[in-house]
Amino acid sequence: MKNKIAVLIIDDNKSFTDRIVAMLEEMNTIKSIEVAEDFEDGCKLFIDQKPDMVLLDINQPGKSGIEVLKVIKQSEWVCEVIMITNHSDGIYRQLCHDLGAGHFLDKTHDFDMVPLIINQRVLN
Repeated sequence: MKNKIAVLIIDDNKSFTDRIVAMLEEMNTIKSIEVAEDFEDGCKLFIDQKPDMVLLDINQPGKSGIEVLKVIKQSEWVCEVIMITNHSDGIYRQLCHDLGAGHFLDKTHDFDMVPLIINQRVLN
């Protein structure tokens, strides 16, 4: 497959990132996977790696994932952002949508949608 994507995961929950990395490593549409645990590392990796897709949690040490989303969307690099969080109420969903997140998923209920969204992105 020629269209493979680079993914950056920004989430401080190690068990979650281990689980999502294992899932993504099984996909033939993934070129690379980077993981950051906080705002500072996430922004640095985003700038350095220029991923095609970012999986982003709202709850981060330091500044929130919403602040990371703002940095991503203010940059010149175009990438798709999937918010994947336990803060799935309507206020956060609307705010993230307004800031440019392409998807907003609940970690508990929507986890299995991540590969579908990635494959859809690669095919389009």
